[in-house]
Amino acid sequence: MSELKAADLQAPPSIASLQTRALGIGLVGLVASAAGYFNDPKAFTESYLLAFIYWIAFPLGSLGLMMVHHLSGGGWGMPVRRIFEASARTIPFMAILGLPVILGMHHLYEWTDAAKVAADPILQMKAPYLNVPFFLARYVLYFVIWTGLAYTLSGWSRAQDTSYAPGSERKFRLLSGPGILLYAVASTFAVVDWLMSLDPHWFSTIFGLLFLIQQALAAMGFVLLLMATLSKSAPLGKYVKAENIHDYGKFLLCFVMVWAYFSFSQFLIIWSANLPEEIPWYLDRMTHGWEWFSILLIVGQFFLPFFLLLSRDLKRAIGRLAIVGALVLLMRYVDFYWNVMPALHHETPMPHWTNFATVIGLGGVWVSLFAWQYQGPPVLPIGDPYLPEALSSHGAH
Repeated sequence: MSELKAADLQAPPSIASLQTRALGIGLVGLVASAAGYFNDPKAFTESYLLAFIYWIAFPLGSLGLMMVHHLSGGGWGMPVRRIFEASARTIPFMAILGLPVILGMHHLYEWTDAAKVAADPILQMKAPYLNVPFFLARYVLYFVIWTGLAYTLSGWSRAQDTSYAPGSERKFRLLSGPGILLYAVASTFAVVDWLMSLDPHWFSTIFGLLFLIQQALAAMGFVLLLMATLSKSAPLGKYVKAENIHDYGKFLLCFVMVWAYFSFSQFLIIWSANLPEEIPWYLDRMTHGWEWFSILLIVGQFFLPFFLLLSRDLKRAIGRLAIVGALVLLMRYVDFYWNVMPALHHETPMPHWTNFATVIGLGGVWVSLFAWQYQGPPVLPIGDPYLPEALSSHGAH
C-alpha cells in the first residue's frame, strides 16, 4: 500500500538506551523506597500512593487519546499513535506496581478500620461501597477493562502492519466508541476509590472529570518530551511536520484550559454552597502553608502555560513546546500532591523524602516498560490505509 517498510521504521537506538537508563534509575529509587518502608511504613505508603496516581495517569491518558484518534481520525495522530499504544500497553504492569497501595491501605483509608466505621454514621452508610473486598474487586475490574481495551486496539494495529484486510479499520471505531465510555467510567470510579475516599466525608461530582483531563495532560506532556528527541532524528524526523507539532501544542492548550475550567467550577460550586461536608476540603488547602501550593497551581498549571501556548511560533517549535510540556508534567505532580497530602497531613505541606524516592523509582520502571513496548513494532502504523494521506497532506480522514 506504500513504500514504507517496517525495517526502515524501527525505534532509534536512543529508545533502547532510555530503557536501560530508566530501569537503573527506577531500581535505585525502589531500593530507597524499600528503605523508607522499613523506616516509616505509613509515610512510605502515602508517598507510594501519590507516585502511583501520578504515573498511572500517563498510560491511561494515552489510552483515552488513542481512542479519540480512532474515533476522530486526522493526520495529527499518526506520528504519535505508536507512542500511545506503547504507553497504554504498560497498564497491566501498573496493576502489579500498585500492590503496595493495596497492602498498605490501612495506612491510608480510615474506612478500613472497623472501629472508626462503628463510631462514624457516615462511614456506616458508605460501608456497602467502601469495604476492602469490594475495593479489591473493583481494582481488578478497572485494570481488566483498561488492559482489554489497550491490548485489543494495539494488537489490531500491530496486526495491520503485516496482514491488512480492506475495511478492517472500521473495527477500531466500533470498539473505541463504547470503549471510551468504559474507560471514562472506570477512571472515574478509580479516582473515587483511590483519592476521594482518603476523605470519605467529602464528595464532588466533577472529580472524575478532573482525573480524566489530568490524564490527558500527562499523556500529551510526555508525548512532547519524547517528540523533542524523536522528531529530530531518524526515522520519525522524516515524517513529523511543523503542522503536527502545532497540533500537539493546540491540544495541550485545550487541556490546560479544560483543567482550569473544571477546577474552578468545582471550587465555585463548593465554595458558594458552603456545606459543612464539602467546604473543609478546600479549607484544608488554604491554611497551614497549603495555600502556597494552591497559588503555585494557579500560576504554574494555568496562567503560565496558557499565555505561553497562545504563541503560534512556540506551538510550532518542538524544543520550546517540550519545555512547556515539562512544566505541565511538573505541575501534574504538584496537583496530585495538593489533592492527596492535605487529606493525610493537614498540619504541614512539607514533603517526606520518600515522596521523591517513590516517584523516581516508579517512574523509572514505567519509562523502561514504555521503551520496551515502543521498540517492538514500527514507529508508524504502516498498515493503516490513511497513513500515506496523513504523511503527505496532513489531512483528516
